[in-house]
Amino acid sequence: MELISKAKTWAKSLRRDISALWLAARDPRVPWLAKATAAAVAAYALSPIDLIPDFVPVLGYLDDLVIVPLGIWLAVKLVPPKIMAELRKEAALRANHPATSRAGLLFVLAVWIFCFIFLVLAFL
Repeated sequence: MELISKAKTWAKSLRRDISALWLAARDPRVPWLAKATAAAVAAYALSPIDLIPDFVPVLGYLDDLVIVPLGIWLAVKLVPPKIMAELRKEAALRANHPATSRAGLLFVLAVWIFCFIFLVLAFL
């Protein structure tokens, strides 16, 4: 039971950090590289579809279990600590709002379309 409790706590902190990164992407105090990384990670994490669909064996869950947490870790490291602490507090206050990202959806769809066009052109 302790493992389940730790997993729930970790999941809540990831969700809070994703919301904080979404706020960081729009904060003028955050450096541009941190903004770009935070925007990309938050958009992908909040996207209703995955880059690698979950029905693909093993790889389908790789992005949820490895890529997203590593992206969050990198983006959090790039945001100045004092600003990140403020944004985490603000994100915690907004925790009751549902979080999805149209930008993330568009990003993932654009990647899929690019891959499709690349494959079509490669085999013609």
